[in-house]
Amino acid sequence: MIKKMMLDYTNKVCLAPMVRSGELPMRLMADKYGCDLLWTPELIDKKLITTTRIENKQLNTIDFVAANNNHQNSKKPPTEAIIFRKHPQESGKLILQLGSSDPELAVEASSKVIKDVDGIDLNCGCPKSFSTHSGMGAELLKTPELLCSILRNLVEKIGKPNNKPISCKIRMLANFDKTYKLVEQIVTTGISNLTIHCRTPNMRNRQNPFWNYLPKLIPLIEKNGVSVILNGNFQSKSDLIAIQKALNNDKISIMMAESAEANPSVFSEVPKSQDQLITEIFELGKKYHLYSGTKFLIMNMIPGKSKYYQIFSQCKNFESMEQEIIKMNENKTIEQWKNDKIYKILNKNCQKSNSFNEEEFVKEMEKRSVEVEKFFGAWKEDAMLLDLNDSPTKRTMEIPKHKLKNNRNGNVNKRQKIEAV
Repeated sequence: MIKKMMLDYTNKVCLAPMVRSGELPMRLMADKYGCDLLWTPELIDKKLITTTRIENKQLNTIDFVAANNNHQNSKKPPTEAIIFRKHPQESGKLILQLGSSDPELAVEASSKVIKDVDGIDLNCGCPKSFSTHSGMGAELLKTPELLCSILRNLVEKIGKPNNKPISCKIRMLANFDKTYKLVEQIVTTGISNLTIHCRTPNMRNRQNPFWNYLPKLIPLIEKNGVSVILNGNFQSKSDLIAIQKALNNDKISIMMAESAEANPSVFSEVPKSQDQLITEIFELGKKYHLYSGTKFLIMNMIPGKSKYYQIFSQCKNFESMEQEIIKMNENKTIEQWKNDKIYKILNKNCQKSNSFNEEEFVKEMEKRSVEVEKFFGAWKEDAMLLDLNDSPTKRTMEIPKHKLKNNRNGNVNKRQKIEAV
C-alpha cells in the first residue's frame, strides 16, 4: 500500500528537473497547462547553504540569494545571484531536487528550504559532469551505501520533522540483478517516491529508453510502500494512460523533460502552438527571470528550421526580443510567414524535432500508445531481463552556418560536420 503523505506522487504527470530549463517561468507555464508536480533544477547542497532567504514583496516570491563573488582584482562591487525562486502558485506541488554526496551537507541544505517546498528529491541519476563532480548525481549509483545514508538522514532529520516527503531519482544499471539490488536497498530507506529514468548513466537522451525491467521493479518498489514515477522520452498525458493500461497499474506516474522543454503546454490534452507559448513565457521571463535565461528558454521552443530561429538568436535584450514577438504575432496570417513551423506544435522525440497541427499531434500520440501496448504485450521475462546494450550512439550533425568560422581567405572551413557523444 502506497504511503499517504502530504504530497501524493501517484497517477501524476510531472515536470522533470532540468538545469536552466526548469526555472520559475517554465514551472509556472507547466502548472498553467495542467502539470501535477513540479521539480526544480538540481541545486547543489554547498550553494544552497550559502543562501539567504528573502521575501520579495514586489514580485510576491520567496528568493534564496547568494553572494556572487567577483574576481578579487575587479573594481566592481559584489553582486547577489538568485539561486532559487519560488512563487506561491507552486505551493502544494513543488519538489526541490538536491545535489549532494554528503549526508550532513544534504540535511543542512535541505533545512534552509524545506519550509518553502513540498518535498526534497535527491539527484542520483544525472550523468553530466556538473552533477557527478564530488560523487554526486549518477556517481551515487556506484556507492549505494552512501546514497542510502543520505536518504535515511534526509528522511529522519528533514522529512519526518516537517511532515514532508523525501524522494530520489535514479537511472537503471545495465544488469538486472544489480538494478534490482540497488532498488531494493533504496526503497527501505523511508523515502516516499522513487523516480526511474529508464536509461543507464552511459546513455544519451537521443537513445530510446529501456522499459525491459519495469514489470519486475515496480512491484518491488510498491511492495515497500513507495510510489513510482517513470522518466525517459514521455511526450504527453496519453503516454501516462498508455503505460498505466499496459502495466495494469493506475498508480504509476510519468515525468516529462525534453517534450516539456520544447512545449510546456504538453501537459494539456492538446498542446498550444509555439508562437503562443513563446509570447507567454517571454512575459513570465521579463517579470521573474534574467534575459539570458529567458532567451535560453525561448530558443529551446523555436524549431531549428523556423525562420525565427535566426531572428530570435540575434536579439540582445528584452526590448529587442519584444519587438520580434510583436512581429511574429502580426505575421501569423501573412502568406509568406503563416506556414512557418513556429505556428505549429513542436514535439521532441529523443532529441528529434517534429512539428504538428492539433490533429497530427493527436494521431502521433495515439500511435505511441499502440507501441507501448505492443511492447508490454510481448514482454517475456527470459528475454527482457538480459543485460542491456547501453553503449552511447554517436550523432553526426551539421554545424549551423552562423557557427562556422571563416579561414584567413574568408572562406568557410572545410570541416562541415561534428560528432558528439
